[in-house]
Amino acid sequence: LYKKQIKFNNLEVESDEVLSIEKKDQLFKIKTKSSKEYEAISVIIASGAQSRKINVEGEEEFEGKGVSYCALCDGPVAVVGGGNNGFESALFLSDYAKHVYILEYSDKVNADLENQELVSKNKNIELITNAKVQKIEGKIFVNSVTYQDVKSQEEKVLEVSGVFVEVGYIPSTGFVGDLAELNEKGEIIFDPKTLETKTKGLFSAGDCNVSKYKQ
Repeated sequence: LYKKQIKFNNLEVESDEVLSIEKKDQLFKIKTKSSKEYEAISVIIASGAQSRKINVEGEEEFEGKGVSYCALCDGPVAVVGGGNNGFESALFLSDYAKHVYILEYSDKVNADLENQELVSKNKNIELITNAKVQKIEGKIFVNSVTYQDVKSQEEKVLEVSGVFVEVGYIPSTGFVGDLAELNEKGEIIFDPKTLETKTKGLFSAGDCNVSKYKQ
């Protein structure tokens, strides 16, 4: 659909990485990785955000083969992360998976009370706190996830067909410089009525913005 709209409006698409944006004499200057420069009277930043990784053995090896950052699966699965994203993913997965484990590193979860109540009433979901994920294993696809009980130091293995990592996002805003105000997470602070940043003519939209929900 988007490709058809772009073609219909005779728009050009450039596949490149933006390194920096500057504003001078009412014009924005955009520099890219391939050493190209562009000028524009206004800019919309819609660079999104990347899912945070847990950086354990097997995560990279099985990415796309059972390790995912978007919830949709079949069979017993594990969701890593006890915040709203983790709980909402577990609730979604419970309609498709036989059993869902939520693994949370601390002894408390950060999810809203409403999400906690929904999970506690769901017989398909099991919450495991004090769980430090150690490694993800399998043959061709994920077969298990090993975690350590933070209190007892005991290692335990869960037989699962998928691991969904929901430990937050990293906004892609490193190129913005001082043209936009960022919060402590690096998300762009904007006017919700106009989507404009602190710099006139510079707008932002999507997951790179300050917002409660991502994706």
